[in-house]
Amino acid sequence: MWKGKKANGYYGFSLLVLILFLIMAVAAPKLALHDPNAQDLLMRFKPPFWLEGSESGFLLGTDHLGRDLLSRIIYGSRISILVGVTAVLISGVLGMVIGLLSGFYNALDHVMMRIADIQLAFPTILLALAIVAVLGGGLENLIIVLGVTGWVPYARVVRSEVLSIRSSDYVVAAQTIGVSDFRLLFRHILPNIFSPVITIATFQVASAIISESSLSFLGLGVPIDVPSWGNMLNQGQLYMESAWWISVFPGVSILLVVLAINILGDVWRDKFNPKAKAR
Repeated sequence: MWKGKKANGYYGFSLLVLILFLIMAVAAPKLALHDPNAQDLLMRFKPPFWLEGSESGFLLGTDHLGRDLLSRIIYGSRISILVGVTAVLISGVLGMVIGLLSGFYNALDHVMMRIADIQLAFPTILLALAIVAVLGGGLENLIIVLGVTGWVPYARVVRSEVLSIRSSDYVVAAQTIGVSDFRLLFRHILPNIFSPVITIATFQVASAIISESSLSFLGLGVPIDVPSWGNMLNQGQLYMESAWWISVFPGVSILLVVLAINILGDVWRDKFNPKAKAR
């Protein structure tokens, strides 16, 4: 899909965006000019610096409580990146283990794939909504829910790869000399199926960020006092006509991060796919 200068341009753009947001997340206390939760009702609804009525020191304006929007976006990047990466680590490990065992043991395969089919029958966001509604909100619950509900793509792809290579000569040779199933799966088979897993993980990070923002927007994600992009969208929806910047800038942040991650996923998919290279 991505070739030549076009691929390099998109790849460079994506890396630049992600590096900038990673720097924001890591160095948030040093980059933020204000406390993200500091309220000043005398400074509420101040517009961005290029509009009339703006206030120096508040580059992207303030919200309905007089809080600095730029500082909240910077701190919000921490939540989105933390949730995205941690949830993908949980779902990736869980999905790879299930996929390895399902592809190697036929008896387990029928059970786990039927469970995967049942989960796929429910939209992921609705399933996450139902679980969070039962368990309650909070950052830890949110990460666990997104991690547990995201294992199916990994399991199905890993299972397919295991089914295709378990009859390979090196696998048969390892079994012949008495290599244990555990060593065979995690030492000989797993390293050969990392390429599709990395691609899936890239897209899943973007999906987890959107899910976190959606749940926080609905009031079922991180607590309302924690600066997150979803919470900011929720708080700004009532002021779209008079103070559009409260919702637009967090929305643009989500757009940029998710777009950059998806482009990276496309580039890496083509890079790791031998058929794509042949074309």
